[in-house]
Amino acid sequence: MKDGMRHELIIFDCDGVLIDSETISATMLIETLRDHGVAVDAAYVAEHFLGRSYPTVMKQIRSAFGITLSDDFEDEYRARLMAAFETGLKIMPGVRDVIDAINRPFCVATSSSPRRVTRSLELVGLDQVFAGRVFTASEVANGKPAPDLFLHVASRMGYAPRQCLVIEDSRNGVLAAKAAGMTVWRFIGGSHNSPADRIGPTADLADLTFDNFAQFFDLAPDLKKVALA
Repeated sequence: MKDGMRHELIIFDCDGVLIDSETISATMLIETLRDHGVAVDAAYVAEHFLGRSYPTVMKQIRSAFGITLSDDFEDEYRARLMAAFETGLKIMPGVRDVIDAINRPFCVATSSSPRRVTRSLELVGLDQVFAGRVFTASEVANGKPAPDLFLHVASRMGYAPRQCLVIEDSRNGVLAAKAAGMTVWRFIGGSHNSPADRIGPTADLADLTFDNFAQFFDLAPDLKKVALA
């Protein structure tokens, strides 16, 4: 393994890693916020919201714009989002091949709500693959970039943080994994990523950056099942 660490548990983020969802999510959030009098663009969403839980996003909106959104905002946003997912959500290219060939225990740690991640995995055919191994920010006091969720996952799965390899796409996710004392690889192959994601503080924080799951076992050959002769 290129970073010199033997990993015993692989923790996948969901949005932007397993599923190519972040562009859809940003579009629906921007549209719904606009209808409620809050103007943000994709760059603002990427900087302040990507990788964070819904309550954290709402806290940022209250702080930055001095507005408390109505009680029906969440239902409206989630309805728009899930309708868009039903027609446009896709699995990240190559990720199923990696999951099928990986020779270590694996799980999901996501800032998405339980309902959202459940339906997302169903839509791309990964629900049974991760059955019983999905953990969300609703289970901890503090979401990403705090380390709470990753530490919770390691404890529940029975591994020390240093034994865990996290696959993340967002700055907040990278910060959370590093704060938990885990190795983190940043995946930047989603439709929301750009060449600029290869440079800057987030790239420096991650132990490794890659943009195609076809590269996964080149980077970590010891994580691949040995083919039977």
